[in-house]
Amino acid sequence: QVQLVESGGGLVQAGGSLRLSCAASGRTFSTYAMGWFRQAPGKDREFVATISWSGGDTYYAGSVKGRFTISRDNAKNTVYLQMNSLKLEDTAVYYCAATVGGTSTPYSRYDYWGRGTQVTVSS
Repeated sequence: QVQLVESGGGLVQAGGSLRLSCAASGRTFSTYAMGWFRQAPGKDREFVATISWSGGDTYYAGSVKGRFTISRDNAKNTVYLQMNSLKLEDTAVYYCAATVGGTSTPYSRYDYWGRGTQVTVSS
């Protein structure tokens, strides 16, 4: 069992940056691939980024590639999402998730979820 708690969300102007963190409980964190997803009002939850258990493999949605960076620190049981050059359309609740499988994009593949953190990008 893994419990996930996101933090770092907030209000930022377009073009600005935020770094989200996701702290995980449990001693098996390093065995999970991790992902970030987001959900804007009235829209489906969408994949943002994923990282393998070792951190060696990452994959991004096309809409964030080149602007967002996912990373992890297994010693701290934490996964991060560095978000740069933020756009109005990045406004959403951001969720981190853990999967016992490898890096994956469908949210149905993820076994554990945090409660989310709000990111609001203003003009």
